[in-house]
Amino acid sequence: MDIKAELYLGDCTEILKNIPDNSVDLVFTSPPYADQRKSTYGGIAPDIYVDWFLPITSELLRVLKPSGTFVLNIKEKVVNGERSTYVMELIIEMRKQGWFWTEEFIWHKKNCYPGKWPNRFRDAWERLLQFNKSKSFSMYQEEVMVPMGDWKKTRLKNLSETDKIRDNSKVGSGFGKNISNWIDRDMAYPTNVLHLATECSNKNHSAAFPEGLPEWFIKLFTKPGDWVLDPFMGSGTTNIVAQRMSRNSIGIEIIPEYYEKVKKEIQPVHYVLFEPKPDYEKAQPERRYAIR
Repeated sequence: MDIKAELYLGDCTEILKNIPDNSVDLVFTSPPYADQRKSTYGGIAPDIYVDWFLPITSELLRVLKPSGTFVLNIKEKVVNGERSTYVMELIIEMRKQGWFWTEEFIWHKKNCYPGKWPNRFRDAWERLLQFNKSKSFSMYQEEVMVPMGDWKKTRLKNLSETDKIRDNSKVGSGFGKNISNWIDRDMAYPTNVLHLATECSNKNHSAAFPEGLPEWFIKLFTKPGDWVLDPFMGSGTTNIVAQRMSRNSIGIEIIPEYYEKVKKEIQPVHYVLFEPKPDYEKAQPERRYAIR
């Protein structure tokens, strides 16, 4: 299979306009969080974050296939002692834009070091928000199944009569379960909490996530030969993993150093669709924040 990697250098707000409608199977990305890592990104204030990001999500809605999925890794920050609401505001505005908010996954950072502030403890998790164009989309749940583990040895040994029938939820959700269905199975479907260590190796990037994060979602929402897009490419983790998993990929990056580094790591790059202009940083220093 001939796998392609298309890399762009520039502002994703503009470059996304060159990508055809309904051509991408999965968008997996982590944009700069509000006011985070100002020395690298320049920062986007929480009160303007939604307005900054909506033009990008509008283009992503256009390029995503009807069967595709958009997974957004993002986390709100604390402002003046309380949680900012910009992530919730973004979700609401994206729904108005036409997105279907399907699910929320949690990335539990297993190796997060401890910390304490006067009114809170250190965060050890981040959000991964799943958006789609409709309730119908491609999903390959068997690809991310996990071993049954100790639960099979304990819970399934002492089944009650209720466990042997479809027991409807007591809260009226309409969901039910039949525990006995899992007696002879070795694998189970995972929860929506992913337990992964943070990226500890030096990738010359201040916000690189672990390869296991995009890998899990690429398995879940794509098959070999599909197209994966990261409009905030950074150190290129999503694109590198996509290529290893026989998926085509598109990466967009605004800082030349990161762009050049990813070009060297992803071989061969079949198409370089946007090359740096000599005066790019000088001409557009205010747009440096638009990467992660």
